[in-house]
Amino acid sequence: MSRWRMPAETAAQERVWMAFPVEGYSLGDTAEARDQARTTWAAAAHAIAEFEPVTMIVDPGEIGPARDHLSSAIEIVEAPLNDAWARDIGPTFVLDDNGALGAVDWIFNGWGAASWAQWDKDQHIGKLIAEHSGAEVIDSPMINEGGGIQVDGAGSVLLTESVQLGDGRNSTWTKAEVEAELARTIGAVRPVWLPYGLTRDNKKFGTRGHVDIVAALPSPGVVLVHDQQNPDHPDFEVSKQIKATIAAAEPNWEIIGVPAPTVLTDDEGPVDYSYINHLVVNGGVIACSFGDRHDQRAADILAEVYPGRTVRSVDARPLFERGGGIHCITQNQPVSR
Repeated sequence: MSRWRMPAETAAQERVWMAFPVEGYSLGDTAEARDQARTTWAAAAHAIAEFEPVTMIVDPGEIGPARDHLSSAIEIVEAPLNDAWARDIGPTFVLDDNGALGAVDWIFNGWGAASWAQWDKDQHIGKLIAEHSGAEVIDSPMINEGGGIQVDGAGSVLLTESVQLGDGRNSTWTKAEVEAELARTIGAVRPVWLPYGLTRDNKKFGTRGHVDIVAALPSPGVVLVHDQQNPDHPDFEVSKQIKATIAAAEPNWEIIGVPAPTVLTDDEGPVDYSYINHLVVNGGVIACSFGDRHDQRAADILAEVYPGRTVRSVDARPLFERGGGIHCITQNQPVSR
C-alpha cells in the first residue's frame, strides 16, 4: 500500500487554494461578464474565508482587479495563468503515515487536449502550489484532474471511464494501470468506476465526465448522487445509470439522491447545474445555489450528511455558465504535521 493517502475533504484543512479569472472565456468578453466572473470568484473566496484561510493565484495582468474584488483576508500569490479552475490545475494534496504533506502533480493537458483549451501556463501551477505549501512533490505520469476523483479518506475513490480512460488522456492505459497509479499516489484501493458524467459536461466545452459534479463521498459508506428527477432532461437516465452502477459495485453503501435544480436548459441546451459540486471546509460547507426552489432542500441534505457544519450558499450560475462550480474553482490543503 502507498505511503501516501488523500484524506477526506472533511479532514482538518490548512487552507483553500483558488485561481482568479484571467483573460479568456472564464473572464468573459464584456465589462458586465468580467465583473460577474470576478464578483463570483470573490464571493466564493469570502465565503470560505469565514472558516479558514484562502490563497488566490492571480495572473500578473489581473492583480489590480483582484485587489479591487478581494478583501485583505485573501492572500494573493502572483503567477501566470491560462484559466481559473484550481481543482484541476492545482495538485492533489496527500498525507503520509506520519502526517507529512505531499502534492500529487498530475499531467494537466487542458481536459484531454480540448480544442478550445490552453495550458502552457496552467501545467506549472501544480508544482507552484506545492512549493508554496511546502509539500513534497509526487510526480505522476497520468493525465488527470482533481475534479476527476472523489475519495472518502478510507481507501475508496470514485472515477469515470470517460475521463481517466478517455481520448486525449490515458486512452492506452488499462483500468488496472489507472488503479495502480491511484493506489501509489493517493492510497486509493477501492475504485468505483462510473461510465461517464453529466450530459452537458460531455459536450465540446465540458470536462468529458468529471465525477465531482455527479457524486460525492461525505463519509465512508455514504454517497451523494446527482438526481435529475425530470424525464425531459437527458440526465434523468444518467442519474439512474450512475445510481445503479454504484449500487452494483458497493451494495452496502447508502445512496442519497440530491435533487437537481428544476431549470432544465439555457441558450446552449440542457444544463448540468448540480448541488454535488460543493466544498467542505473547517466547520462549514460552501454550497452551490441557483435561485431555485430546490436550493433549500439541497442545503438541508448537505447539513444532514455533514453534521455540525454550517452551510453557506453561493450563487453558482455564473460558474456553471463558464463550465464548473464551487468545487471546481477550489483546492483544499489538509493540515499536516
